[in-house]
Amino acid sequence: MTELEKFEVFMKNYQDMVYGTAMRMLGNPTDAQDIAQTVFLKAYEAFGNLAQSQSAGGWLKTVTTNLCLNHLTRYRNRWRFFSEMRSEEDDTEFTDTLAAPEKLESGLDEADRRQLLEAALRKLPDAQRVPLVLFHFEDLAYEDIAQKLGASLSKVKTDIHRGRLALKRYLEHRLAADDRFGESSQRPAT
Repeated sequence: MTELEKFEVFMKNYQDMVYGTAMRMLGNPTDAQDIAQTVFLKAYEAFGNLAQSQSAGGWLKTVTTNLCLNHLTRYRNRWRFFSEMRSEEDDTEFTDTLAAPEKLESGLDEADRRQLLEAALRKLPDAQRVPLVLFHFEDLAYEDIAQKLGASLSKVKTDIHRGRLALKRYLEHRLAADDRFGESSQRPAT
């Protein structure tokens, strides 16, 4: 097998993870594809070392995250910065929103829930989506997120809180609009 064929296999093994990470961070398919392409160009350049590395997946995820953050930094003027006031309208935890209630469990499989969550994440503004993804999907601490984004700790916490609230409202709205979960699904069959 040639080196190019080995790289093609390597790329096929990791392309979903790289694209998924970029998509969650950027919320834009075109930008995510551009980032994924750049990641694999960098991987090709380093393939001599990466091919045998046990940590190739971690390396790819780190490069993807950093490229996404660089991309977002370039467009920082588009970010909407929120005041440091914290919304106290709803203290429901993000995990409570995503923990599927019984009616959600019966109507949505894992793929549907993931697709619904991915669509909801894309609806969030960058300033909320990015810290939320870094916290919940990349398992970074608040302090690490603040450092990566060059933002204050309180801003990161506020943006994550607001992102959770926005996701909760979006998911509730989508589920209420879905016939499987709305009031129409509770009517007896005729």
